[in-house]
Amino acid sequence: MQLLAVGLNHNTAPVALRERLAFAPDQLGQAVVAARAWFDRLAPSGTDEAAILSTCNRTELYAASPAPNPLDAGAHFLADFHQLNYSELRPHLYMLPQHDAVRHTFRVASGLDSMVLGETQILGQIKDAIRTADEAGGLGTYLHQLFQRSFSVAKEVRSTTEIGAHSVSMAAAAVRLSQRIFDKVAEQHVLFIGAGEMIELCATHFAAQNPKSITIANRTLERGEVLAHRFGGKAIRLAELPDKLHQYDIIISCTASSLPLIGLGLVERAIKARRHKPIFMVDLAVPRDIEPEVARLNDVFLYTVDDLGKVVQTGLENRQAAVAQAEAIIETRVQSFMHWIDDRAVVPVIQSLHESGEALRQLELERARKMLAKGEDIDAVLEALSKGLTAKFMHGPQQALHRAQGDERAQLATLLPQLFRGRR
Repeated sequence: MQLLAVGLNHNTAPVALRERLAFAPDQLGQAVVAARAWFDRLAPSGTDEAAILSTCNRTELYAASPAPNPLDAGAHFLADFHQLNYSELRPHLYMLPQHDAVRHTFRVASGLDSMVLGETQILGQIKDAIRTADEAGGLGTYLHQLFQRSFSVAKEVRSTTEIGAHSVSMAAAAVRLSQRIFDKVAEQHVLFIGAGEMIELCATHFAAQNPKSITIANRTLERGEVLAHRFGGKAIRLAELPDKLHQYDIIISCTASSLPLIGLGLVERAIKARRHKPIFMVDLAVPRDIEPEVARLNDVFLYTVDDLGKVVQTGLENRQAAVAQAEAIIETRVQSFMHWIDDRAVVPVIQSLHESGEALRQLELERARKMLAKGEDIDAVLEALSKGLTAKFMHGPQQALHRAQGDERAQLATLLPQLFRGRR
């Protein structure tokens, strides 16, 4: 059985290709079943395992299979399932066998392979992917053990290193900067403008601070309501901003608008209505959502994506010091897992030895019972039983030693005494 990981991520492929290889959530179960069938056609065994992780930054197939060339099989499966040209896809794929696949899995779970170093969102995404794979019948002994250990490794990395101790993401940096203006986010009203992935991430970080209220302003009210519901907030339309902007202490904006949504005059009126109570604003959009002139107002603290980038860079420098420690932990756990795989490889051999030994024991036991039934002396029967067992167990090794020649015989001569050295 060979473990493998095949996929692409933000480091190996542009977003246009990642979009084409992505699996929709309602596709994952079907895809896991299809992947197992794909491997099984190459080497029918019914033991193939598969799981698929698909996020905005990566699509990865994890598998365990006895099929020949399973890495190539996995890569071709991804291309075939999405009806992509394999030659176009292949340069962007990483194809990781056994040891490398284990290390990669542990690094992904620990946040070391993420776009934002040390982020925790990926661990939840992996758990969702594994739950789906399990429900589809994709998990067996190998993948179940691999992912359970990956969760343990991720927990160890986060609890024993400072990989998550410093702000690295834009969202985390925004929270950190807001705390310089307001001691407690819990006492502030927060407005998010937009409903995309970045706003969702920011809302997640700010919600953890339990603000007084969370509001989502979006061009499409329904989409804003879906996001607001997740955080116990409310949604408004962008058109309502002129009348309501003054109600918010913290404003985070990130839309795809080609023109600013918040101008200098609008913010001036909001400040006046607030009686000059400060407003903390973050503009994560490119092009910008907030006119840069707003930064000149005395009671406004406006930060752009470049400003947050400086905070992020500081966090990266601090966090890099923990990466080496995290990698050392992962490498140790990889070696432990590979030892487990090696042990699994000899299980069939051990089972076969037990079965052979049991068959020999039953033969000699039956012979001893027949001798007792004839009334033979019990000591003589026990003597015959012990000699018979010894002769049968020694027959195979002796024959192997006689048939072997050269280096093979020398190796057997060294190994056999160790194997048959019993306890005293």
